[in-house]
Amino acid sequence: MKAIRYATAFMMTALAACSSQKAVTDNAQSANINVLCYNIHHANPPSTPDKIDIPAIAKVINDTKPDIVALQEVDVHTDRSGKSLHQAEELARLSGMKAFFAKGIDYGGGEYGVAILSRYPILETNRYPLTTVAGTNGEPRVLATALLQLPGNRKVLMACTHLDAQRGDTNRSVQIREVNAILSKQPYPVIVAGDLNAPEGSSVINTLDQHFQRSCTNCAFTIPVENPRRCIDFVAFTPGKFETLSHTVIQEKYASDHLPVNAVLRLK
Repeated sequence: MKAIRYATAFMMTALAACSSQKAVTDNAQSANINVLCYNIHHANPPSTPDKIDIPAIAKVINDTKPDIVALQEVDVHTDRSGKSLHQAEELARLSGMKAFFAKGIDYGGGEYGVAILSRYPILETNRYPLTTVAGTNGEPRVLATALLQLPGNRKVLMACTHLDAQRGDTNRSVQIREVNAILSKQPYPVIVAGDLNAPEGSSVINTLDQHFQRSCTNCAFTIPVENPRRCIDFVAFTPGKFETLSHTVIQEKYASDHLPVNAVLRLK
């Protein structure tokens, strides 16, 4: 009888161990990633021209509880936002995340560009200058990337950019091709997000779609915040590596001149 009890106990322990191992394996094979994309207008609420309201931007982040944030129009030590203020690092501090800032231009005694915030460990970062065609007087733009360590020993490359804002597509067309070329060479699943300054159906977004799948089609509008008429803020990813669980444009109309975009993705 003792032998039977010992054998039964051993089998139950073995089954529990197998079940636990299966749960670990299942978790490692799929991971949900909450992504927020937000052009923060250097934390200046349009309704209050002289105010810098970092807590308002931080509230959007904290309410959304993202794992990764792609920020555009970020000030670092500028005259207009405060010489002591590094907006990316302060937003990371207020939201319990880590920050990587990539300068687009020198501005107001400091720097101005894009940033990535992450709850995951950041293993490696890169800043890639994008082309501004000679004679267009376009503002220099960059692509920022951060290699992130996810649970289950998996890695994802997060990318953030803000394409040229001029009326014509001359610079945007060149820049989106460069973004595609840089990111298509990466050995990791890629998420790319940002203000692309081009609407769905444009040649710029059609070029993006050649290499990446967007988290939305017939996307809800993101600008202006009052009576929005266009979507120019997007989240996209390596086809076949993710699926979109949800895509939401958050109706936060005070903190910036863009509505934030929240996409929850599942890494396959």
